[in-house]
Amino acid sequence: MEQELISKKELLELTGISYGQLYRWKRKKLIPEEWFIRKSTFTGQETFFPREKILARIEKIKELKDERSLDELAAMFAPDPATVVMTKEEIVKRHIVSDVVLQLLNNQLSDRNDVSFVQLLSLYLVDRLLLSGEISMEEGKTIWKMFESHYPKLQGKSCELIVLRKMGVATCFLAEGAVNLYIEEGAKLAARLHVPACIEELKLKLSEG
Repeated sequence: MEQELISKKELLELTGISYGQLYRWKRKKLIPEEWFIRKSTFTGQETFFPREKILARIEKIKELKDERSLDELAAMFAPDPATVVMTKEEIVKRHIVSDVVLQLLNNQLSDRNDVSFVQLLSLYLVDRLLLSGEISMEEGKTIWKMFESHYPKLQGKSCELIVLRKMGVATCFLAEGAVNLYIEEGAKLAARLHVPACIEELKLKLSEG
């Protein structure tokens, strides 16, 4: 499924930023070059962006630009998550996730000390859902295993983590792109997380260390 795009004109109108800001952030490497997609239209060549990624990134830049310099923001956004590896000791020391999820980490990864970004992201998502009260610990274990198994197929793409519950039984899955959910009677949407936005949050926590 192709990613949903947003035109430059719509992006500027929706976010309230200027043409100059957009391209300054590009020059400072706050927005990746590859997100600027040139396409032919009936009016000529126009620039488009991956909708969910660019909106999440601009929202984060606007939120932080008064607290951090553009160079600091660039350093925060630059690391490739695929290259991030942390030890369990570092995760504990930097309080990346709560103590409850750290116990899950120790139980599930007892034979490994190094934790990849994808593993850390799965723990972070479970932590978010547990702290909000949307899931139980047992459901968290199921979500953790599902995410670790299937997220590598979607890595680099926009996707959502969705948890449904019916008669007390939870089902979790990953949905690529933006989807409309039509749920059967008696089922309830227990949780829904936009994974790219959570990645930005996690990268911010890592940069604060």
